[in-house]
Amino acid sequence: MYPPSLIEETVVRLLRDAECRLPPDVHAALRQALKVETQELARSQLMAVLSNVDRAAERSAPMCQDTGLPVFFVRGRCDHRLIESIRKGLARATEEIPLRPNTVDPVSRENFGSNLGGQMPPVHFEPAEQEHLDIVVLPKGAGSENWSALGMLNPSEGMEGVRRFVIDCVVRAGSRPCPPVIVGVGVGGTADMACALAKKALLRRLGSRSGDAALAGLESRLLSEINSLGLGPMGLGGSTTCLGVLMEKAHCHTASLPVAVSLNCWASRKAFARVYPDGRVRFSQEGFD
Repeated sequence: MYPPSLIEETVVRLLRDAECRLPPDVHAALRQALKVETQELARSQLMAVLSNVDRAAERSAPMCQDTGLPVFFVRGRCDHRLIESIRKGLARATEEIPLRPNTVDPVSRENFGSNLGGQMPPVHFEPAEQEHLDIVVLPKGAGSENWSALGMLNPSEGMEGVRRFVIDCVVRAGSRPCPPVIVGVGVGGTADMACALAKKALLRRLGSRSGDAALAGLESRLLSEINSLGLGPMGLGGSTTCLGVLMEKAHCHTASLPVAVSLNCWASRKAFARVYPDGRVRFSQEGFD
């Protein structure tokens, strides 16, 4: 349905936007954190982050040396050519932007230099009866991805168990995911679905709330509790450890309560594209209403 060259070009643009420009909602949250932060060391870290973000945008250069592994989410009616077009776009972006080649064979650790390889990049498909095609990219660096966690809780633990699990994950990660972090949480589904939901949650706008009232309340509570930990920017102390907690859910087995956590560092990178059948493409870093 969509010309492969159009998808390829769209993917290159998406990756350039995501890697070189911080999304407006994240940028605004960092500026707000600087306004309310009182500890001088924390303020200096936030100022350094914001300066880095501005320079990256001015130079159209990646804002972090770890350009991550890009995770794609695709919604719409897809055909078999789409995945190959995404792969070609990623290979081009790796050379043209450029991106650090991060993908290696897990056994031999061999790196082919293109960010491609077995099962790479991950692409999550969501079939939908709509005329347009939505493509989203979420680059995930290892500093934050390495602190992902999955818990298969006893259903009797309920939302209080979910709350404890999320707090424990942030405490265990400490300074290593480069806070202030954004915390994506997936609740329910199967083990693999919970992990995908946690990443999908990171695509939401900061400040938005879950459509589920219980989860919306837990998002607010967790944000307050995480910021009360005092880890602060880069783990050097302060009142801004977390910029947002975003939760998604799916129904699960009656005997299960899966919960997954996916952390993003302050460089919470994301970019959205909406491709229309007539060849028009809309780009955004905050999604589409």
